[in-house]
Amino acid sequence: MDDLSIPPLNDPWMVAAFQGWNDAGDAASSVVDHLVDEWDAEVLAELDPDDYYDFQLTRPVLERDDEGTAEIVWPVPTLYLARPSGFERDVLLLRAPEPNMRWRSFCSTVLGLATLAGVTELVTLGALLTDAPHTRPVPVSGSSTDPSLVARLSLRPSSYAGPVGINAVLNETASAQGIAAVSLWAAVPHYLAEPPCPKATLALLGHLEDAVGCPLPQGVLAELAEAWQRGAEEATAEDPEIAEYVEELEQAQDADALPEATGESIAREFERYLRRRPGGS
Repeated sequence: MDDLSIPPLNDPWMVAAFQGWNDAGDAASSVVDHLVDEWDAEVLAELDPDDYYDFQLTRPVLERDDEGTAEIVWPVPTLYLARPSGFERDVLLLRAPEPNMRWRSFCSTVLGLATLAGVTELVTLGALLTDAPHTRPVPVSGSSTDPSLVARLSLRPSSYAGPVGINAVLNETASAQGIAAVSLWAAVPHYLAEPPCPKATLALLGHLEDAVGCPLPQGVLAELAEAWQRGAEEATAEDPEIAEYVEELEQAQDADALPEATGESIAREFERYLRRRPGGS
């Protein structure tokens, strides 16, 4: 990577997602995968996994192609470059397993590349297993140290204190270096933990769109989310105990919902609709 050449980019922003603890239902990493596919993004840089992973914890995987040929695939942090048609800005997309070691060095390397590329905004994506009912819209929470992003996304201060993942470390390091950073987290129902969870991926994509103020391609995500919803309803209907539990979660969430929060959600959905219209801002 020493001879990496970064082409001139147009006011780029970066999106990062990490597999593992930060990625319940593969919801966050699937956003990056989705955008890489939709935008035909190209590999810009790959980091040496020997520097950041304990291979007894994050093991390489043996894969076979259609002809049965085997290949060992290593956990390589990969940075993609996308230049979406019709966009005013270029995009860097980072996808990686959460590192096992040398987090500060990892963040320094990633943000060094971001700085060379001219990145001014970073969005990290995550997903956690929670007690959110699958019958309601996926809750997405966020945090940022940048006042303009806090105002744009109507973020509420977080009171969380405890262990953090690489997302938090990368965001804090970026903020210290003058890069506006925001962290978005989707809540995946813990009783439907098996990946993928396209409903949570679609929710994260929508909030990412709010963060960058640009329409993002949904592709087949909406259809996949509807299919997931139907499957979730069928699975819970077959188990009376789970169905009763879901009803309790619904009542608790509905009781905690604030009227202003509901209004903000409706307003954001309308803004996304306007952005996606031909000629939308």
